[in-house]
Amino acid sequence: MTDTWSVRAEAMRQSPTHRAGADLDVVVVWCEPGEGVRALDVATGGGHVARRLREAGCVAVSLDPAPGMEPDVVARAEELPLEDSSFDVVACRIAAHHFQDVEQAVREMARVTRDRVVVQDNLYVSERLEEAERVRDPSHVRCYTEQEWVGFFESAGLHVEAVALVRRKLPLEPWIERAIAGPEAAERVRELTADLVDDEGNVRSTAIILKGRKR
Repeated sequence: MTDTWSVRAEAMRQSPTHRAGADLDVVVVWCEPGEGVRALDVATGGGHVARRLREAGCVAVSLDPAPGMEPDVVARAEELPLEDSSFDVVACRIAAHHFQDVEQAVREMARVTRDRVVVQDNLYVSERLEEAERVRDPSHVRCYTEQEWVGFFESAGLHVEAVALVRRKLPLEPWIERAIAGPEAAERVRELTADLVDDEGNVRSTAIILKGRKR
């Protein structure tokens, strides 16, 4: 997966879905940024959360398993090579559905934060969409329900302070092009998502954002 994501680095940096949006705004606000706030952006991808936090005055460290994403630290979310309570806030946006062990990743985020964790990911919709995700991108593991996400936070010792569900529209063809290896897979994704695509060619999806405080 690391090599695959290194190849996709520029696409992730330029993706409108990742660069901006109401969901990104919520993540940044919930991180409570400010001058001198130490922040960690886990699975930074194109670096958009880290960029926004730095613009707000934070000392932000980016982390990603793919060297091509040019993070400050190359590491998996499940194994953070960082000291306990070394950050004020840990954030992770649109990445956890690729993690092999989400529960362990949240535990690691809780371990290295002094105060709060903010996570955004795609909300589970159906097995049909899960199949479309895997066909589109074999590195996809699974999306999770709100109940599952709350459970991950609580088992990591985090009190869930806030949860938001944000409706998103993902342009279907660019979404396919960012990950698809061939035309047969692309056509299968179109078939599986047909009932979720609006008249403008956007896949209707929902993002879940959680903010947790360390107990």
